[in-house]
Amino acid sequence: MHLVVGRIGRPVGILDNFEKGLERAVNGAFAKTFRSGLQPVELTSALRRELDTKAAVVTRDRVLAPNDFTLLLAPSDYKRMRAMGPALTDELTDFVQQHARRQHYQFAGGISIDMRPDESLSTGILQVESQNVKGEVAWVPVLDVGGKRYPLTGSRTVVGRGREADITVDDSGTSRKHVEISWDGSHAQLRDLGSTNGTQLNGQPVKKAVLEPDSVITIGRTRIVFRILPQASARAPRIREPDGVTRRHDIDGFWDR
Repeated sequence: MHLVVGRIGRPVGILDNFEKGLERAVNGAFAKTFRSGLQPVELTSALRRELDTKAAVVTRDRVLAPNDFTLLLAPSDYKRMRAMGPALTDELTDFVQQHARRQHYQFAGGISIDMRPDESLSTGILQVESQNVKGEVAWVPVLDVGGKRYPLTGSRTVVGRGREADITVDDSGTSRKHVEISWDGSHAQLRDLGSTNGTQLNGQPVKKAVLEPDSVITIGRTRIVFRILPQASARAPRIREPDGVTRRHDIDGFWDR
């Protein structure tokens, strides 16, 4: 059964039931009247409410919050949110992580955020489902280049405009083989390959340097962000819509082992 944002699985009294019904009626009326569509900030608000509502005190020092979320959106809202790419889900995951830290919540496993379209929902309406799911962590280094994400599957990855590069960028300001990113399983390093226009790391010229998570590499007009995404593995199977999109993340040292 689908329930309105922030109220899933919570024992409610008469007042809570009244508030829930009022919220559904008001939100539905506004959505049908204005059809302005959801904004990303409404997704973060929904996730915060879901965390706070479902957080459960297990022991004196442990408050367990859900880590597996499904966001159900009207098809038009889903299409708009999906067009933002993986960056949106990364931001939502970061928000969940930060809010949990502030509230001292713990997770049973990695954070998973799944967005799916729901034909029964009107534009502007968002519904959330959540659960606690145990999982294991798998660290994946990636490069975000021009809105696309490239996992670093080898020990060395070359970026440039030539066909011989592992990641090709359409930028005349870059060399055919511009930079090399090396990854040894736990650390990354950047090396300029004698490019014509040089390479910048976080705004500073660089020839060779260690890459920290969220470092920004600039070659020509191209901006590259290096990330290490802790992704969930060995998760329970889930039912997904054919057009659904799922992103999964874990938090180092922040989930209950």
